[in-house]
Amino acid sequence: MVGIVSLNPPYMGDTAMSYQTEYDLSMNDPEGFWRKQAEALEWYKFPQQILTRDADGIGYWFADGEMNTAYMALDHHVSNGRGNQLALIFDSPVTDTKSKFTYSELTDSVARTAGMLADLGVVKGDRVIIYMPMIPEAVIAMLAVARLGAIHSVVFGGFAPPELALRIDDAKPKVILSASCGIEIKRIVEYKPLLDKAIALATHKPQNCIIFQRPQCAAPLTAGRDYDWTTLLAKAEPVGCTPVKGSDPLYILYTSGTTGKPKGVVRENGGHAVALKYSMKAIYNVEAGDVFWASSDVGWVVGHSYIVYAPLLQGCTTVVYEGKPIMTPDAGALWRVCAEYGVKALFTAPTAFRAVKKEDSQALLMKNYDLSKLLTIFSAGERLDAPTEAWLTDNSGKPVVDHWWQTETGWAITANLQGVEPMTIKPGSSTMPVPGFNVQILDENGHQMPRGSQGYIAVKLPLPPACLNRIWGDDNKFRDSYLSFLTGYYTTGDGGYIDDDGYVFVMGRVDDVINVAGHRLSTGEIEEVIASHPAVAECAVIARDDELKGQVPMGLVVLKSGVAISEADLQKELIARVRETIGAITCYKDTVILARLPKTRSGKTLRKTLCKIVNGQEYVVASTIDDPAVIPEIIEVLRGKQIVP
Repeated sequence: MVGIVSLNPPYMGDTAMSYQTEYDLSMNDPEGFWRKQAEALEWYKFPQQILTRDADGIGYWFADGEMNTAYMALDHHVSNGRGNQLALIFDSPVTDTKSKFTYSELTDSVARTAGMLADLGVVKGDRVIIYMPMIPEAVIAMLAVARLGAIHSVVFGGFAPPELALRIDDAKPKVILSASCGIEIKRIVEYKPLLDKAIALATHKPQNCIIFQRPQCAAPLTAGRDYDWTTLLAKAEPVGCTPVKGSDPLYILYTSGTTGKPKGVVRENGGHAVALKYSMKAIYNVEAGDVFWASSDVGWVVGHSYIVYAPLLQGCTTVVYEGKPIMTPDAGALWRVCAEYGVKALFTAPTAFRAVKKEDSQALLMKNYDLSKLLTIFSAGERLDAPTEAWLTDNSGKPVVDHWWQTETGWAITANLQGVEPMTIKPGSSTMPVPGFNVQILDENGHQMPRGSQGYIAVKLPLPPACLNRIWGDDNKFRDSYLSFLTGYYTTGDGGYIDDDGYVFVMGRVDDVINVAGHRLSTGEIEEVIASHPAVAECAVIARDDELKGQVPMGLVVLKSGVAISEADLQKELIARVRETIGAITCYKDTVILARLPKTRSGKTLRKTLCKIVNGQEYVVASTIDDPAVIPEIIEVLRGKQIVP
C-alpha cells in the first residue's frame, strides 16, 4: 500500500469566517484557498501542482497528486476507527425492503465487488457502464470501479436502448453492470431486454455483462458474455485501492436529452473529491456522522455527487431511496424517511416538492412525522418557484435553500452557504456565488450588464475544482459548446441577473426567453406569477407563435388536488396577476389546464417539446421522459381547444 499523507487536523471550513471573506480568498488566492481545502483529505501523495492552465485558460486541479477516491470515501473512515458507523441506509417502499451498511460493511462489499471486476480484467483506465436501479449494488458498483482506478459511466436505469447504445459506443466499456429489473410504482421494468437490444445496436461490444438478479424478475443470461452477479461475487477476493493521479478521470456522465453523439462530461478524481468534501460543510452544514439525504437517482449528477461521493467523503450516512415523493404510499414519503432516519439535510428537486404540494396542499401528512432533526431543506434541478418555497417554509418551519448547479459543474455554482454564513433567503434567488465561481452577467458581446439587468450567466475561467474541463473523446466539442461564445468564460446556457445586493437570480435557459414584439421576457418570471395563484400546483410557460407580435406566452397549468375552478375564471385571474406584477407588455392571455406536465425522470419539465407541439413543429419525445403517455394526453387536450390540428 502506498503511504498516506495525513494532515491533522484537516481543514473543515472556518464557520466563523464571513461569506465575503471566504469568497474573496477564493478569488484573490485560488491556489492557496483550494490547497487548504485539499488538506481535509488523505492523499497518497499530496499535490504540488494545485492549479495549471492551458492556453485557453482551462484549469486543471491537483494534477500530480496521488489518491484514490474510494479510499478517501471508505477505507479512510475505517482506518480512523469509524467502521461501525452507518454509511448507507437503503429504503425501498416499492419492494418493502430496508437494509443498512456500516462503513466496514460497505468497504468490504466494495472491495469484493472490485475483485469481481478485476477477475474479468478491469484495470486502471478501463470504462465500466453501470445501468442499474436505485439499489445498494449501484452505489457499490460505482465505488468498486473507482477503487480499481477505472472509469464508470452510469446510465439511468431503464433508458431506451438507442440512447444506451450511443453511450456504449462513446465510452467503449469493457464491462457493463446491470440488474434484472427496476421497480416503478405500478410496474416492473425489465432491464435485460433493453440492455440486449442496446448492445445489438452498438458498434462496440462489451466483453462481459454482470447481472444482479432481483427477486421480482429473473433475467436470462447470454452464454459466454453474461455472469450472475451473486455467483461471481461469491468467488471474488477483496482487492485494495489502485492509486491514480488527481487529473485521472473518475467518471463520465452524459448530459441528458442530447441527440446525435452524446456529450460525456469528464470528472477528474482530485478536484472532484476536494470540492465535494468542501461543499458538505460549507453549503449543507453537515458533519461526519450526520444523516444526509439527496432524494435523487445515481443516474443523475445529483446522485453521483450527493448520494454517493460527497456524503461518504465527509463521513456522513447517506440514504438510497427506491421510491417516489408521492404514491409510495402517499405524499408523506419524504417526511417519513426524514423522521425515521434522523435526516439533518434533505435535498431534492422542486418538482418533487410541487408534487407533494399538489397532493397534500395543507401539509397534513407532514404533521404526522417528527422532523426535529431536519434542519435545512435544499432544492436544485429546476428553478424553485417562490410559492412552493413559501409553502415549504410555512409548513415545515425549516429554511428552504435553493441552489443552482449543472451536470457540467458537479456541485453548486450559487448557494446560500449554511456552513459559512447563512444569509437572508430571497424568493426566486439561489443567493450568492459559491467560493471559486466568478459569476458574471454578460451581453452577447461579452460586456458586463448593470446590476438588475438580465443577460447571459457566465463563469470566468478557470473554473474551480470538480467542474468539467473536457468532453470524453472530443476536446473540440467542449470548447465549441461551452467556451466559444464568450471568450474567457464558461457559458452556462442560463440567463438571469444579479441584484444590488449581489444575489443571483437564474431565470431559466437562454432559449426559454420569449420575444414579444421585440421585448425579451423570461418564462421563469411569468411562471413565478402563475404559480403564486392558490389553485395552481405547477405550471410551464411556453412561447406560442403570433403573427402580430412574433411570440406570446401561453400558460400550461396543473391544478392542486381537490381544487375546483373553471379554465375561464383561472385565465381571467392569471391575466390580471401577470399584468399587475410584470405588466401588460407580456401580452399574457392563454391558459390551458392539464392533468400533468411532461417531465424527464430527473424532474425537469419538457418545455421545448411543449413549445414545438403548440406551434405545430416536428418534435422528438426525449428518451429521458418519465411517462411517454403524457404527450398524447396533452395533444388531445390542445386539439380539443383547437390549439393544434
